[in-house]
Amino acid sequence: EKLRESHHIIDDFLEYRELQKLLSNYIDKIPHMIAKDGRLHTHFIQTGAATGRMASQNPGLQNIPIRTERGRNIRNAFVAPKGSVLVALDYSQIELRIAAFLSEDEQLIQIFKDGGDIHRAVAAEMFHVSPDEVDSEMRRRAKVINFGILYGMGVNALKVQLEVDRKEAQEYLNTYFETFMGLARYLEMTKAYAHKHGFTKTLFGRKRHFEAIHSSLPHLRAMAERMAINAPIQGTQADIIKIAMVKIDDYLKKEKLDRNVLMILQVHDELVFEMKEKIADKVTKQIAEIMEGIVSEKETKGVKLKVDAKKGRSWGEMN
Repeated sequence: EKLRESHHIIDDFLEYRELQKLLSNYIDKIPHMIAKDGRLHTHFIQTGAATGRMASQNPGLQNIPIRTERGRNIRNAFVAPKGSVLVALDYSQIELRIAAFLSEDEQLIQIFKDGGDIHRAVAAEMFHVSPDEVDSEMRRRAKVINFGILYGMGVNALKVQLEVDRKEAQEYLNTYFETFMGLARYLEMTKAYAHKHGFTKTLFGRKRHFEAIHSSLPHLRAMAERMAINAPIQGTQADIIKIAMVKIDDYLKKEKLDRNVLMILQVHDELVFEMKEKIADKVTKQIAEIMEGIVSEKETKGVKLKVDAKKGRSWGEMN
């Protein structure tokens, strides 16, 4: 990627790599994994990731691409049976929402309470303009910084992501933390807590340990610090969706819907269902309410969890 502008052949290499990955990982492999019932059965691993997220393998259905048109075409192969539709419900910007209420950053909390576009609102704060004056490049930069901060991104990584020099990247970081001082304090406190105790905790008390946080090797220590910053945020998200899955399952059994509504896939902050078409709208609304109510507004400091729903005949064609 860094060499892309150096020579026109780099584009061909990258395109070849994309095609080769789609071919070897999905097109060549998946048809041979279809079971006798005509379905594809993945294996979920509860302890698949250190943050608490579930992983999926044989095949890894959580990694089916979506960013490119070719990747989305792979998703078109996953279709609902006749009389049914596929419904995807996903938590909107959940990690940023979690960061807002865990850090108790008043400005970030207020942005979510006001609704609207979080990246546009953050760009307005950072670039000292009104939300209406935020252009696409300002929003893109705010988005990169928003998510980068959650993953402990430093100035060098930010420089590469934003395609700016080190001085400008540092200025962006400084401005961000001056604007969202509550979040800055929280991240430093999380890092200090990890150094003192060797672990961090999610909202629900689940721990993740970091042996390398006391390493004498600076790069290992820095990597552990980045993971320690992200673990309570991504870990809380993983806890929330697992609790949601249990509550949704209880709801479907209680309402005797478990034969007409199947929870078929979890992709980190998204749940995919197969539902009978005639009840899809009503059930989707109920499931969204369950997902949005996993954490009380008292615990989230008034930041609402927001769920977006899409449905379609195939996984690739949803709106």
